[in-house]
Amino acid sequence: MAEQHIQSKLVALLKEEKIQLWNPPFTITDTNEAGREHMQELAVRYSQLVGFPQVDVEVALENIRSQAVKKGKGNMTYRETNIATLELKLPKDIKKDNKKIHYFETRLDITTQDLMNKIAGEFDLKYIKLILNGKALSPDQRLDEQNVRNNSRIMILKVSKPEGKKAMVEVEEKKRLQNEGLLRTQKGFQILSERDGSEDPATTPFLEIADQKGNPIQIPLAEKKALILAMGFHEKGRALMKRKEYDAALCHLLLADDQFNKCGSALLNTVDNYAVLQLDVVWCYRALEALSYLNDCKQRLQKAEDCFLKCYGEKQQRLQQIKGNTGGEEVLFLRLYLLQSLLAYLNGHDNEAARKLEKAEDLYSHLCLDPEKMTQLMSMGFSEQDVRLGLRACRGNVEEAALHISQRRNEREEIKQREREKRRRRLESINTLVELGYSKKAAAQALHETNGNLDAAYSLLLGSSEASSSGMSQPDTDRQTKVDQMAYLGFQREAVEAALRLVGDDVAQATQILLDNQGQVPPELLSPSPPSSSSEEPSTSDSTASGSSLDADLVNEVLEDIPRHEEDYLDVTLEEESELIALMKSYLERRSASST
Repeated sequence: MAEQHIQSKLVALLKEEKIQLWNPPFTITDTNEAGREHMQELAVRYSQLVGFPQVDVEVALENIRSQAVKKGKGNMTYRETNIATLELKLPKDIKKDNKKIHYFETRLDITTQDLMNKIAGEFDLKYIKLILNGKALSPDQRLDEQNVRNNSRIMILKVSKPEGKKAMVEVEEKKRLQNEGLLRTQKGFQILSERDGSEDPATTPFLEIADQKGNPIQIPLAEKKALILAMGFHEKGRALMKRKEYDAALCHLLLADDQFNKCGSALLNTVDNYAVLQLDVVWCYRALEALSYLNDCKQRLQKAEDCFLKCYGEKQQRLQQIKGNTGGEEVLFLRLYLLQSLLAYLNGHDNEAARKLEKAEDLYSHLCLDPEKMTQLMSMGFSEQDVRLGLRACRGNVEEAALHISQRRNEREEIKQREREKRRRRLESINTLVELGYSKKAAAQALHETNGNLDAAYSLLLGSSEASSSGMSQPDTDRQTKVDQMAYLGFQREAVEAALRLVGDDVAQATQILLDNQGQVPPELLSPSPPSSSSEEPSTSDSTASGSSLDADLVNEVLEDIPRHEEDYLDVTLEEESELIALMKSYLERRSASST
């Protein structure tokens, strides 16, 4: 980080003095070598201005000059041959020629997979993902179709590295399982997002979107599905972060970001999940030593700050109104200030970095808990997590924390009881409508549209011949069009229909599944199509029973990564934060010492 900090300072000076290091006298035109005398004179002068040792300034200036020369040469090559130059950020444990940034020439009219194959061969990497501006590039799409341009910065995430023939077989299997894992996660949360609470509440898991205190939020169905998928991928990513598996975590977090972007801004302003996600993405960048992608990091932190402002209120008054306290959320602002301090330092803004670090240290001192108080509360029977959250919410007051923890337990139980009662009444209403001759699916839909009003739902069904159990189901013309489109590409219709069911009729994802699996859907992911309104009653066929079992397995699998405590994302031990504070202090203290 120190090297990047020096370069940021020097770049600012070069811009201010309008010095172009890629031109004479700093670069010799014929050979593109450095004009050593002029570069050394510049290093002497700048070392006095920025307060860094001359040798460090010389190295930084040469890096800036050589990068500019390569960029200029790449621009000329691109104009003449359409061969683009990409800046590759290698994984932190991979180095070539003692460099982590490499320039790679390629055409842009090739697919991402073609580029991945070239990169894998060049740097001895077997399985990788490519990230551009915080989004994973799709392997089957062309680079230019995904906004990859000349001089684009590409981050390489390493999936795994084979060692020998046996290991290659193991890695192939691991890759297959990882891809299936992503699909199983997506399928599991899709199943949960499509449930409306009409199933037996004692046996069927059901997810509800709630505010910061656990109270349900009414959300349009389309946005609810996207939000559940987003939150599901986010929780999976957070679980991987806890295990320090940052490469895999980042993949899941970026998928969560894609789903959040399908939600309306009004919805994102009511829950803080989107802001927390942006912090988690940048935290992963930090752990992967990929903070050189400053623009994406800065944009994400700004989104987080804006979202916190809208969600919590300017002085956190909305949060205070909902929860009765604001102490727990301070851990989020601690990470925000720390990451802002780090980015400011990397940009050469020492004063801003010091100011943000001071705010972070102030929060850190309040958030660090007295071990004796922790022990005292845990001896009362409270869990370590509840104690940590309670003390922070009550800013260290033991008596208030004990009362707060007890109240929150009671509130959570009351919410669960209300939800159970709500679902019980809803199930009774559905059964009443079924007894009147309507399908279970139609009854559930009618109750959903009438906010659970049984009489209104019956009137709605009475006026709709399509909802009658004796009516014929209407063909899904949109699904049929998608099937025809994919069949035209050469896929078998049966496989197309299975893939579309698996990913909620998303043509791009369904096509990717078939391409990755030789035109078939992996048997592990197959589940039967949803029953039509005319055949809603449970079937005794083996395929239906198998499908129900698979759905249950998928749901249980993804539920394992959903924390049981609604404030789990606030339960931070502060170990990583403490390390980052110490690191930032050391950088800024060295900077202060060298400038005096």
